[in-house]
Amino acid sequence: MAKTSKIEVDKKSISIIEQNSEDYICLTDMVRGEEGEDHIRNWMRNRNTVEFIGLWETLHNPDFKPVEFDTFRKQAGLNSFNLTPRKWIEATNAIGIFSKSGRYGGTYAHKDIAFEFGSWISPMFKLLIIKEFQRLKEIETNQYNLEWNVKRILTKTNYHIHTEAIKNHIIPDKNYLKDKEWLVYAEEADLLNVALFGCTAKDWREVNKEHSDKGLNIRDFAGINELVVLSNLENVNAILIERKENKEDRFIQLRKIAKSQLATLDSKDFIKSIKKLSETTYLDAG
Repeated sequence: MAKTSKIEVDKKSISIIEQNSEDYICLTDMVRGEEGEDHIRNWMRNRNTVEFIGLWETLHNPDFKPVEFDTFRKQAGLNSFNLTPRKWIEATNAIGIFSKSGRYGGTYAHKDIAFEFGSWISPMFKLLIIKEFQRLKEIETNQYNLEWNVKRILTKTNYHIHTEAIKNHIIPDKNYLKDKEWLVYAEEADLLNVALFGCTAKDWREVNKEHSDKGLNIRDFAGINELVVLSNLENVNAILIERKENKEDRFIQLRKIAKSQLATLDSKDFIKSIKKLSETTYLDAG
């Protein structure tokens, strides 16, 4: 469902619909209570309007039909010339304007075109609608950044909690990398456990009886980075199994991937990737 917002301009409630990540403003709402659709048609038959919306389509619409546009441009200004949104869309394959029925129905135009229509109403109306539109975008941006910032703080907090937990639990003192006998009997889950954590689930439970008695396992004590890598290893292992690679070869590859990805993730300081935009908003700088 398309995202719909509203702004108040000159005592008019004006709908804005997001379509293909672009904002379209309801022209019908902009003149509601006045000349309505007649006002829109009068604006569209103006030569300057035809040239403007035609040039907009040329810049933004690869499927725009320039020949039909040229025909309208030559006719614009004549007393007999008449142009409606529907006629314009059907003839030129335009995307800058569209009509919608039902709730929030009316003629909508891309914000660039809607602002131009605002000038037709009056320079003051154009300034007011631009101001209100920018205020709406600022509110939406701040809400997004607030939600993002909270999630990042929670993620960072959880990371430290998991990191401390991983430091406090015991890893069995066994050399799984040299002793390959376990591979013969290992289940796929333990193949990943050893590749990532360095031990099987059974051996971990034996030396962490207090935790295992509570129904906890080694993955419950994993850090966020380890869980990300674990998910990747599951996908890689599935592909290797489809290729019918033997267990020992798969383990070698999985172990190598685990070490490489963990090193990459552990070296990244996520706090340094936060770019401060203002006193209250932040953005991931990558």
